[in-house]
Amino acid sequence: MTATSVAGGSAAVWDDLVGQEKVVEVLARAVAAAAAGRLDSGVEGMTHAWLFTGPPGSGRSTAARAFAAALQCERGGCGTCDSCRTTLRGTHADVEIVNTSQLSIGVKDTRALVARAARHPVGGRWQIMLIEDADRLTDEASNSLLKAIEEPTPRTVWLLCAPAIEDVIATIRSRCRHLSLRTPSTAAVTEVLVRRDGVHHSKAAFAARAAQGHIGRAKRLATDEDAVLRRHAVLRLPLSLAELGPALEAAAALVKAATEEAQESGAPLDLEETEQLRRALGAGTTGRGMVAGAAGQLKELEKQQKARATRFRRDALDRALVDLALFYRDVLAVQVGADVELVNEEMIDTISGIAPSSAPETTLRRIDAILAAREAIGAKVAPLLAIEAMTVALGAGSGG
Repeated sequence: MTATSVAGGSAAVWDDLVGQEKVVEVLARAVAAAAAGRLDSGVEGMTHAWLFTGPPGSGRSTAARAFAAALQCERGGCGTCDSCRTTLRGTHADVEIVNTSQLSIGVKDTRALVARAARHPVGGRWQIMLIEDADRLTDEASNSLLKAIEEPTPRTVWLLCAPAIEDVIATIRSRCRHLSLRTPSTAAVTEVLVRRDGVHHSKAAFAARAAQGHIGRAKRLATDEDAVLRRHAVLRLPLSLAELGPALEAAAALVKAATEEAQESGAPLDLEETEQLRRALGAGTTGRGMVAGAAGQLKELEKQQKARATRFRRDALDRALVDLALFYRDVLAVQVGADVELVNEEMIDTISGIAPSSAPETTLRRIDAILAAREAIGAKVAPLLAIEAMTVALGAGSGG
């Protein structure tokens, strides 16, 4: 059954949901049930709270936005009307989309969201509250949402997104209908890069393999040469770990590269936000200048920007560590003669050269060291210390 046959029309609003046919069917049925007034009527009906989970890059936020657009669309998700386009862009008057570049979403933000959720929708259809980073809600913020989700107003829909169901507190997730998205296949990601983004098939196939189902990362690798070069530098790290000195230097280089990538991503945002706030506070105007308390507001913005920079650096390091773990996964596959597709097929000569230098047990320990570094950085261990410990562990046993 296709999305078109379920929705009874064009499937355009679902087009960017890659490899999620079953999820699309459930959501399209819910849209049809909502239009028919069948609310809270089991798996075939519409309900007021949904939880989308799935690994990074699986498209959980894309699914939630598409669902919101289909609910607001008079034709059930045509993808071309003003309701669909404004919802997907995040500018629809009755769709509030919350995401964060900070480390967490606090209670102040969620209280404002709860207050908005109580309003009647301007367009008369649905008031939709979409939290794309529900895993970043603080406990206090989660508790402030609970009552609103337990006792929603009649035309309010809550859509929450998180990597795993355990990332949302039990009292909230028990009141949501859960949809689990899967990692899209390499073939599915390749197809969408070719069709949607006009990428040449060979480059799209490389990006899809390297990203392992993460659609956003696949697009970056297919369209951004700097992203490819950064990944290549990470994958050369195993060649410089035989001695302690080079291993520590490699660790420092990896952290430095992640920091530079974070700064490259964050600097334009910082500049734009600062200039917007300064203008809002009266900078550049004639008369008395900036309003009272401007310095405090600018300092608070700077604090938020520093927190975002920390997150960007952690995210960049995490991407590098995932690439490194997948490299050693390929080494292990060669060592044991597994008949599987290599993630780094283009590096087969390097992988085949490294594989005989150690036993599979050593490769498994190296993968464990990489995963331990990811956990340590997630637990706010100083990144350089975590990466140094990892590179030393990776170097242990080199050559034997």
